[in-house]
Amino acid sequence: MLARRIASQWAPSSIYTSPLQRCIATGAAITRACGVPSQPLGELNDLDYGAWQSRTYDDARAKEPYLFEAWFTNPHLFRFPRGESLQDVATGTASLLHFVLSRNAADTLVLVGHDSVNRVMLTQILDMPQSAYWRLAQSPCCINEIEVTGSSFQLRRMNDTAHLDIGFNAGR
Repeated sequence: MLARRIASQWAPSSIYTSPLQRCIATGAAITRACGVPSQPLGELNDLDYGAWQSRTYDDARAKEPYLFEAWFTNPHLFRFPRGESLQDVATGTASLLHFVLSRNAADTLVLVGHDSVNRVMLTQILDMPQSAYWRLAQSPCCINEIEVTGSSFQLRRMNDTAHLDIGFNAGR
């Protein structure tokens, strides 16, 4: 559904994905729909949750309630035990934006990442503090459309999931 939506509305010249398998699989579906190869980029990799990797919310809340609360109330001040902080992700997303724009400034690009990377990138594009992290909704398979003019960004749509609605798929 996502790949069909992208192919029907845009003509991407490049597709970049996180190196994690779920994003590579999504990128492969977009590649098939658009006829453009995808390429993994480490800067799109998910936040390293360290000791919390693969834990459920319930498990993290039960075992480390103070840290769990800190992550949701002050994400900009939080570092996962043996993992990353939003500042670490922001370093990668800033590099990613510079890399992509310097090579494809006039092209339509597709970036396939994770909600954490998307949120941090959106805070950078919108010139918002990282404390706004949880204010930006990012659903699985959502579309964020960002228009770039010179060095200026304009958010055209955010967290768009219309392609997941039944109505969009009626013409299959």
